[in-house]
Amino acid sequence: MEKRETASLLAAGRSSMSPSYSPQSVVLDHGKGMRVWDREGKEYLDFLGGIAVLSLGHAHPAMVSALTDQISKLTHISNIYFSEPQILLQEELVRRTFADRVFFCNSGAEANEAAIKLARRHARIVQRSPKFEIITLEGSFHGRTYGAVSATAQPKYHEGFEPMVPGFSYAKFNDLASVEARWTAHTAAVMVEPVQGEGGVRVASRPFMQGLRRLCDERGALLIVDEVQSGIGRTGRFLATEFYGIEPDIVTLAKGLGGGVPIGATLATESVAAAFTKGSHGTTFGGNPLAARAALTVLETLDREALTENAARVGAYLLGRLRALARQQPRIREVRGLGLMVGVEVNGTADDATALMVKGVQNGLLFNTAGGNTLRFVPPLIATEADVDLAVAVLSALFAMPA
Repeated sequence: MEKRETASLLAAGRSSMSPSYSPQSVVLDHGKGMRVWDREGKEYLDFLGGIAVLSLGHAHPAMVSALTDQISKLTHISNIYFSEPQILLQEELVRRTFADRVFFCNSGAEANEAAIKLARRHARIVQRSPKFEIITLEGSFHGRTYGAVSATAQPKYHEGFEPMVPGFSYAKFNDLASVEARWTAHTAAVMVEPVQGEGGVRVASRPFMQGLRRLCDERGALLIVDEVQSGIGRTGRFLATEFYGIEPDIVTLAKGLGGGVPIGATLATESVAAAFTKGSHGTTFGGNPLAARAALTVLETLDREALTENAARVGAYLLGRLRALARQQPRIREVRGLGLMVGVEVNGTADDATALMVKGVQNGLLFNTAGGNTLRFVPPLIATEADVDLAVAVLSALFAMPA
């Protein structure tokens, strides 16, 4: 590959990349564990993890070994045939969750798209009902495909793409009465994130989640839980849903499942999955051997290195350190989160939060913003208390700088 100067690469990147992105002026080159380096050799502490994707951090030896082995065997074969990694991954996800069946795809948006289609088809094919509406929650984010973005109850993601796919209505997050008010004779499902990531790292209450389960049971609807960001050990449980003492009908996964290799999964009970009859839904790349092997390696490493427990412990430490900082720093409005999924809401606008993110990059700390004026910290699950101490020290220095 041709070696080019960083300035030349940045100029080429800006001129040829879709204007829908606006990356920082950094070209990252390689990483190890919690650290990543740019082409100039500058080191960064990664508290973003590719937006909650890099469960094992950068270049984890188990991942490097597994993918090197797998790519020398099979990368892709389609779903016309089985591969061993796919079967083993299906078994593992069923073993660890409420689910009986697994549909693999390539992203969180696709996993949610499959869940939406499955819920509607379940109403029509299994229940023999004309129900099709799905209630979602304000502040939610379910992806960028047309169905998923229509389910996303944030108007800024709809702008310019109207009309949205019909059949979605939006209730208030953590407000069961609002959900009941939106319910109609056509309601087929409720779709909820237990922790709203893009919405500003907002955690669903136990009464709210249990109330949704009760409503769905009483009224013959499905409960879809979007764990694209909160799943795979990030919150200190394999699924954040486990905190609430309920079982969903459908769960969607992606992000951390592949540890950096694109994969999504839609998990469902036997009776619900039965609505997907032969040929009713599919994908070319879903569950390919390389992605499935990556996900298996993530799950094996979660167990071997006790990373789910680490996320609970280090996440609690991170929340504690940030809340202590908030008591000293008037620019922080609120700290909230669960496990290693943490948000720091700042006093000010989205531009103020973005300015802090840019200063973070300049000072060697990677994080991003969510929900407008919230700083989002979703580091790899290998993070330590020492990493937290360093991140909080940098963040404290950022807040001390002039706004």
